[in-house]
Amino acid sequence: MNRNSSLPTPTSSCSISPTLKGSKIGDNASSVILPAFDFEINQPPVGRPIRVYCDGIYDSFHFGHAKALEQAKKAFPNVYLLVGVCNDQETHTRKGRTIMKDIERYESVRHCKWVDEVIEAAPWVVTQEFMVYHKIDYVAHDAEPYQSTESGDIYAFVKSQGKFLPTKRTDGISTSDLITRIVRDYDLFLMRNLQRGMSAKELNISYLKERQIRTQYHLEKLNVSVTCQLNVWKSESHVLIKAFASLFGVESFVAKYIIGEV
Repeated sequence: MNRNSSLPTPTSSCSISPTLKGSKIGDNASSVILPAFDFEINQPPVGRPIRVYCDGIYDSFHFGHAKALEQAKKAFPNVYLLVGVCNDQETHTRKGRTIMKDIERYESVRHCKWVDEVIEAAPWVVTQEFMVYHKIDYVAHDAEPYQSTESGDIYAFVKSQGKFLPTKRTDGISTSDLITRIVRDYDLFLMRNLQRGMSAKELNISYLKERQIRTQYHLEKLNVSVTCQLNVWKSESHVLIKAFASLFGVESFVAKYIIGEV
């Protein structure tokens, strides 16, 4: 791959970190080419912390988010990790409603041990001016093109400058998955909160819906209670039958062929 002459001159050609193992590096290389990707990654600067930037919504902050930030933090031996979190206005306009408010999302990310600094109300699209202002060396994100109205891939220009660090998504966990679980078990979560003292008004449900949920809950409890009692009676009846059969010396016969015990 030919280097783009417009790319900035990297500050160092030091050996690459373990995160970028397997890349082709020459003795005087200023960037590396990862075999799995079609973009180059500049060698990291030396003599100071490497400023890596991650951005996102981070709604219902979960271990998938944390593992992505961990990858960015551990990309090089000395990383200062900045994390941009988009505010509610930007997020609700572009992607839809969030579970957590932006202030809650800022605090959730701030309390992740991999994070050194949270940039509140981060821009939806990273710009050159933003990167210069925050002295960002690399932007870390999964490598799939991220679409927006401004660009086919909002990280395209970052990749073209050799400043993009690909991270890997964690399978089996996402904010969408968590929301799906709640929607799937909607009535169970409604009953959970009703039991904890929340009102129908607080849960934004009608009085009839509340009655329906409570009735369903009590019927399920009654069903469990009746089933347990029937099992108790069945067990006690077996004891009585075997005791009666023992008077005639046919206890084993009754137990095996009448009651069905092995």
